[in-house]
Amino acid sequence: MSLGPWQLIIIAIVILVLFGRGRISEMMGDFGKGIKSFKQGMNEDDEKPAPQIQHEAKPADDGLKDSQVKSTTDTK
Repeated sequence: MSLGPWQLIIIAIVILVLFGRGRISEMMGDFGKGIKSFKQGMNEDDEKPAPQIQHEAKPADDGLKDSQVKSTTDTK
């Protein structure tokens, strides 16, 4: 089911009646500012190099000792 041009016109008129022209233009202005701010933030992230995480790795242990290993037997 698709919306025809008459249904879209009726929906637009109902929205204008409910919100008024001033409120709709205010919402669209806020929407535009949000998009502009988002794009600006994305551009700022591209310009800065990614932060480098520095840590010191410890050498690996030799593994578990025999007393730490739980022995299991397969009864099948």
